Amino acid sequence: MRKGVRIRAHRRYDPSMSKYEAQIVRTSREAREELGDVVRRFRERGAGAAPLIFGAHRRPEAAIIPFDLYREIVPLLEDLEIARIARARLASGETESLDELATKLGVALPR
Repeated sequence: MRKGVRIRAHRRYDPSMSKYEAQIVRTSREAREELGDVVRRFRERGAGAAPLIFGAHRRPEAAIIPFDLYREIVPLLEDLEIARIARARLASGETESLDELATKLGVALPR
């Protein structure tokens, strides 16, 4: 934190929050002022560093996370998207058996 900068941090307890979610929501101005310190913390602690959560009127609107954590999260987000697409296709009846798909693609399945 910079000298002379006064930050009013509001802590809210929410039992649904994981250990990775910050419980302090900063204003956009406070987040901007703390950005250098936050990036330094990310360098020191890597993916385990707490995110910076901020938004207007201290309502969470955005999060800045360490890049190491971002790299870990991306494959999970891709898996979630694939699952969403699969559920939508199952619900709509757009399904094919593996045998049908293999025949369509000209691939021989091992037996």
